[in-house]
Amino acid sequence: MSHPAGRVLGMLELLQSHHRLSGAELARRLGVDERTVRRYATTLVELGIPVRADRGRYGGYRLGPGFKLPPLMFTDDEAVAVVLGLVAAERLGLGTDQPATALALAKISRVLPVALADRLAAVQSSLGFTLRRTGTVDRPATGILLALGAATRARHRVTIGYRSSGGTPTRRTVDPYGLVFHAGRWYLTGHDHLRGELRTFRLDRIDTADPGPGSFTMPADFDPVAQVTRSLANVPYRWEVVVLLETDLATARRRVPPSVAELTGVDGGVLLRAYAERLDGMAQLLAGLGWPFTVRRPDELRGEVATWAARLAGFAERGTAPVAAGGGTETGDPGGAG
Repeated sequence: MSHPAGRVLGMLELLQSHHRLSGAELARRLGVDERTVRRYATTLVELGIPVRADRGRYGGYRLGPGFKLPPLMFTDDEAVAVVLGLVAAERLGLGTDQPATALALAKISRVLPVALADRLAAVQSSLGFTLRRTGTVDRPATGILLALGAATRARHRVTIGYRSSGGTPTRRTVDPYGLVFHAGRWYLTGHDHLRGELRTFRLDRIDTADPGPGSFTMPADFDPVAQVTRSLANVPYRWEVVVLLETDLATARRRVPPSVAELTGVDGGVLLRAYAERLDGMAQLLAGLGWPFTVRRPDELRGEVATWAARLAGFAERGTAPVAAGGGTETGDPGGAG
């Protein structure tokens, strides 16, 4: 923003985003002296923009009451941040049921300088993701997401229309403690007055969200992310699994996601609790961790672990196939991971 006109517009942007800024602070942010700041203020007034200069110890520059312009410009850094944010949100599924991402990108591209727009388009076309695209996961309605966000911030109860996994509709009065985006889906966690306990709700199954009766106080130190991941890990399946891992809690948490199992530090290691539809997958998980472990329950899991161990032993006895040349990476990692 080296051109004087750019700095004048930059001063207007700063005044729009702050109630009041001193001349010294404006000078520091714009890279000029305070005399130049006064000249910029005069220029803005001549353009019809009501810049007020307050004198005294707590003086400074501010805009007149009620004056507001839409954002005037993006710097290169800001444009890159916005575009990459939109691209990542689309990839992660971090959006609502309205296909707004492509429209927003198109609008931003139209107002950017041609050179910058071309460079950003080149980044978009050449950008690859290691994350899988979320696919056809149902997304929440925009109005529902905004209503629940407002209620959560204001600590105001809401009454929601909710459909169970089987499609059964219910009306719930909920104290919304937090919104969480996890594994491609939006969730609401809070106190459900119908059940009288903490519950987790998928936003795409919420049809209505209306202001409810009264406000609430959220429990101290409540962690919405921890609550959602814990509740998803404890969804009842056919098998309840309890295993003692011979490692420490910090190491276990780095390897076992909270959505897979609940981990608790105990004497002798870490207690893993999870629910599983199939035990063969749990046996593979435990084998892949590489730590000694003891199966507490169910007894059937011991048999699955033995079966998986026999399969691995069979694989180890196979002959070694020749390794094809090429196809490696230049990361310096023999495993090919950057």
